[in-house]
Amino acid sequence: MAPRILVVDDEPHIRDVICFALERAGLASTAARNGTEAMTAFRRGNIDLIILDIGMADMDGLEVCRHIRKTSALPILFLSARDEEIDRVLGLEIGGDDYVTKPFSPRELVARVKAILKRSSNEVGADRRHATLVAGELSLDRRGRTVMFGESTIAMTALEFAILDALLSRPDMVFSREQLMEAAYGAGTYVADRTIDSHIRNIRAKFLAVGGSAIIATVHGIGFKLAADIGRKA
Repeated sequence: MAPRILVVDDEPHIRDVICFALERAGLASTAARNGTEAMTAFRRGNIDLIILDIGMADMDGLEVCRHIRKTSALPILFLSARDEEIDRVLGLEIGGDDYVTKPFSPRELVARVKAILKRSSNEVGADRRHATLVAGELSLDRRGRTVMFGESTIAMTALEFAILDALLSRPDMVFSREQLMEAAYGAGTYVADRTIDSHIRNIRAKFLAVGGSAIIATVHGIGFKLAADIGRKA
């Protein structure tokens, strides 16, 4: 069955363009005209990813995302008519997986959707011999798509999971932002450096919230690596 994408935008033309592009790419789509309809569709289930406009009247996309993130790590790609950094960073920090600015290329939008779906898939590549990665009190289960710190389960977006997977796979390696972009989004997809920084900041905050250390170390001038000591805050 083709992945089903919920398209949420209060502009009928935008909804139609996106749904047409998705269906041409072999994906199924369903549409919602506003935040209230989006929440109704989300509660019905059978959705694999949400394309969510930020600037809607009755309930904006950021509010919809906040509600969804209380119970679900369902992938969310934000749309916005404004290319303002504060919108982009806030959207990522409250749990968005990616951000596309209007006007957009339908081809690029579909490529980003596919990259997120690939990362959120339950399939494990044939070359991945170890289903679970462990460092200190941190464990990542690739098959179950779960992350644990001690006894606490930590909800991760698809791209946060992919970044953490990459860092745990090579715990001694320092990853550049470009390498983490490729790990999260796949080759050939450009995102701004600040996007990766937002994901890293979000991952750190989630571990700090359950009493853990920051877990990801910054190597100035190069990038990021897994912290040497992963455990409880002193």
